[in-house]
Amino acid sequence: MTTRKPSAHSAATPGYEDVTHEHHTGWARMGKAGLAEMGQSQAGGESGSGQLLDQENGAGESALVSVYVHLDFSDKTWPHEVSRTLTLPAASASSSPGPLLTGLGLTTGEYMSCFEAQGFKWSLHEVVRVPLKATDVAQLPDQLSISCATSPGFQLSCCIPSTNLAYTATWSPGEGSKASAFNESGSQCFVLAVQHCPMTDTMYTCDLQSPGLAPLRIPISITIIQDGDITCPEDTSVLTWNVTKAGHMAQAPCPESKRGIVRRFCAADGVWGPVHSSCTDARLLALFIRAKLLQAGQGSPAEEVPQILAQLPGQAAEASSPSDLLTLLSTMKYLAKVVAKARIQLDHSALKNLLIATDKVLDMDTRPLWTLAQARKPWAGSTLLLAVETLACSLCPQDHPFTFSLPNVLLQNQLFGPTFPANYSISFPTRPPLQAQIPGHSLAPLVHNGTEISITSLVLRKLDHLLPSNYGQGLGDFLYATPGLVLVISIMAGDQAFSQGEVIMDFGNTDGSPHCVFWDHSLFQGRGGWSKEGCQAQAASARPTARCLCQHLTAFSVLMSPHTVPEEPALVLLTQVGLGASILALLVCLGVYRLVWRVVVQNKVSYFRHAALLNMVLCLLAADTCFLGAPFLPPGPQSPLCLAATFLCHFLYLATFFWMLAQALVLAHQLLFVFHQLPKHRVLPLMVLLGYLCPLALAGVTLGLYLPQGQYLREGECWLDGKGGALYTFVGPVLAIVGVNGLVLAMAMLKLLRPSLSEGPPAEKRQALLGVIKALLILTPIFGLTWVLGLATLLEEVSTVPHYIFTILNTFQGVFILLFGCLMDKKVQEALRKRFCRAQAPNSTISLSTNEGYILEHSKGGSDTARKTDASE
Repeated sequence: MTTRKPSAHSAATPGYEDVTHEHHTGWARMGKAGLAEMGQSQAGGESGSGQLLDQENGAGESALVSVYVHLDFSDKTWPHEVSRTLTLPAASASSSPGPLLTGLGLTTGEYMSCFEAQGFKWSLHEVVRVPLKATDVAQLPDQLSISCATSPGFQLSCCIPSTNLAYTATWSPGEGSKASAFNESGSQCFVLAVQHCPMTDTMYTCDLQSPGLAPLRIPISITIIQDGDITCPEDTSVLTWNVTKAGHMAQAPCPESKRGIVRRFCAADGVWGPVHSSCTDARLLALFIRAKLLQAGQGSPAEEVPQILAQLPGQAAEASSPSDLLTLLSTMKYLAKVVAKARIQLDHSALKNLLIATDKVLDMDTRPLWTLAQARKPWAGSTLLLAVETLACSLCPQDHPFTFSLPNVLLQNQLFGPTFPANYSISFPTRPPLQAQIPGHSLAPLVHNGTEISITSLVLRKLDHLLPSNYGQGLGDFLYATPGLVLVISIMAGDQAFSQGEVIMDFGNTDGSPHCVFWDHSLFQGRGGWSKEGCQAQAASARPTARCLCQHLTAFSVLMSPHTVPEEPALVLLTQVGLGASILALLVCLGVYRLVWRVVVQNKVSYFRHAALLNMVLCLLAADTCFLGAPFLPPGPQSPLCLAATFLCHFLYLATFFWMLAQALVLAHQLLFVFHQLPKHRVLPLMVLLGYLCPLALAGVTLGLYLPQGQYLREGECWLDGKGGALYTFVGPVLAIVGVNGLVLAMAMLKLLRPSLSEGPPAEKRQALLGVIKALLILTPIFGLTWVLGLATLLEEVSTVPHYIFTILNTFQGVFILLFGCLMDKKVQEALRKRFCRAQAPNSTISLSTNEGYILEHSKGGSDTARKTDASE
């Protein structure tokens, strides 16, 4: 076997490596020897002298080096079983010749990379030297304001993490100062004791040098406080804050066992600002760096992930600052990435450690720790959720079934073989109670050739309060109430995760209108948000319970709108009874018109009025019938019947009000243009156009605009959504029509109070105007004021009384039309008496229709010829 010297990339030039082979089976591994506590090389070999990594590429916390190795076996005869071409995993594929050892994030030290395949193992050793960068150096302070009158001298320091490289420091200016160095707790510090205070502002520099590396210059700014300068006074309440010049930042070291710095700004008026601390526990920071190196490719994930998880509960219990909490969450995030990428299976003890740490983190919800952490990173709760749901489903099969319960965390893992129950169901004794079920038809497609299925059900309490208030399409910008629970369900078939599957959840003790949602980590630029896509609310068998049906697997919860119609059985019963009575009354009204139509439309004004009223009856009858049957249809945008019912209700209810508008406009024309006649063949088509085409266009535009955005249907109902704006395309036109009717009513009142002698006899004119006022006084309160009250119940949280009033006025509209629009009309009463009693009514009887006819009669001077012409048309 011959060995070729490998080529180096990413500005790395390794020296001579020994490549050895052993008869050994295993898995490909790239790890760090020495600094990563991996011990000695498993395959032996001597490392050559490494060369300098390019400072620009290697000046970070880690450097990336890729080594390409070409192995030439052409001069040897090998057995047939090992002479075939080696097939590398997809992750290691490269266009370069030979196997590719994937990139490693490096710090200074000795490294070993191993590659094992087909019974052979190759080991590469390399010593790399990574120069420090500016962010690796902790200078204290990086700026300082000092009064020479009170402090003739001061001390500066710059500290670097302990490294195998030998660093020295040179201070400038250094005249009249004394430099020293010392080591403490993993750091090497260089100190400059300035004996004499400079007269003017001075910039000191700490030049760090190591043989063969470019020097690293760290600046420290010194500002001299002059007489008359505004300063913040000395403060020793918690930490010692020296006198600081206004507009400057004061700095203080973190307590022992902490890493970071504490800052406090001195405002321009000489008042101290709040304290900002980046202090992080040193042991927790070490775990974070260790997890980050694992994620970069260093170390052995299968060995180190359980070790880090074992230390997380203790670190979570000792977290005392927002930096501690954020570092802990970031550590869990990196561990989750490592486990998912390397497909590591955790044993039950490692999973227990994770859940214990998660329980302690969730227990901090009432402490200001979370508030301060979320002020820095509002998506911190989403980071925790993603890490926990990724790690929780990584339990090794031999540890199934596994159940674990803590106050804030409940987990159940179950493993199913080729045969599984018809339906998977699980319940949690939480408050509120929670149940979940996965139908068997969703699990059946996952079983192939005896594949085992692992189902993980995880409940996290208090987490929903820690997630940011981000709401996706269809949820608006409202603040919702949550039950305090997040349910995570995941399915693994072999080593493959499945995200599609039907799941049914029952959230108990959830009064109000529910919104079934899941946490979508891709929303809001990756920060996460609640989404209702693929989820819908269904009618639950028992109240008060919210039942949710979702077509995918992830983290679920239910949002309760604070502004919702109370779900009371009496209110639901009243709605059904009212709609039934309204439909019956409208059918009676149609029967009455069938009997008396020819009698009540003997002039054009009466014809227009009763034609509009008849179309209102027809539209309202169809709308009430559709609305009464809508609850029996499957809700949701995936249901064509539900969409059709919502569209028809929207169109028909709008048509009812537009016919009301057409009637008001005709009557207004008669008031304004007394001497102008309205021919039937022109007016009637215009009324039909206004009464049907306009509402049809409005309903169609609403459907096309809001349905693609998921804001058309109300959650769990076949009616317009009130939060996305669809409902306002109905309420808006209704209120506008009410306003127009109000103007016509006011116009009629003015005409009545100020009669003109030139427009006809005052008594007859007054009777005609009274007929117009009567029509408006009946329809405007019934149709208009109902929705004014309905709008008030939508805009703010009110008691149940307005909801009852609105329901009564809204559902009994057909009864009101029958009583006040039809049966109280004297002309209708007279026609009915003639029909059933065979009795002649007195000639002096005056009806609303006759009074309306006087408007046209007097517009022609009241002649008999005009009346005959009007009756004939």
